[in-house]
Amino acid sequence: MLALTGVREVAAADAAAPAAEHPLGYAIAQLHGVYILAQAQGGLVLVDMHAAHERTTYERLKASMHSDRLPAQPLLLPIAVQVSVADADEAESQAGLFASVGLDIDRSGPACVLVRSTPALLPNIDPATLLKDMIADLREQGRAATTAAFDRALGTMACHQAVRANRRLTVPEMNALLREMEQTVRSDQCVHGRPTWSFVSMDDLDRLFLRGR
Repeated sequence: MLALTGVREVAAADAAAPAAEHPLGYAIAQLHGVYILAQAQGGLVLVDMHAAHERTTYERLKASMHSDRLPAQPLLLPIAVQVSVADADEAESQAGLFASVGLDIDRSGPACVLVRSTPALLPNIDPATLLKDMIADLREQGRAATTAAFDRALGTMACHQAVRANRRLTVPEMNALLREMEQTVRSDQCVHGRPTWSFVSMDDLDRLFLRGR
């Protein structure tokens, strides 16, 4: 069984806990590889699994910071990433920002950047794709304040790590994500501001099916 990075599996004893202890309820199904359906007290919770995992990953990254830096994992061999000359210029000028989020980079030629380390908390990240997306985001936002650029870099990293559509999750994995959301600040929105979950009450469902009329 594949486990979500950074998310604990739910023990069997946890599934027997009273529903009131877990406001997001318990997973009963995955819909079209995108949404988690959970039975909660008084109704149904629908969770956008990518948006939810993005938020929990983002907050986990922020919590792991030491002296305004994320822990880095050095690579045995640096990864050469081919980019445009303009993108190489941008990466070189923002090397300090990349280092602060665990990506140590060096320029190697007019259109090549070497990645020497990756964020320790994201062992499965694709360094080349992440680097290119972060460069594109930096160029798009222009000369933003350092704090804003750092937050956006964390958001890009969290988005890359978050579980993707059509990834089949087991019930324990879905429940693990629900429990993680309940312990994460601002878990009702992803880092881009989209809602991560919605509640449909039994009254709403009864009205939908004209029950009691």
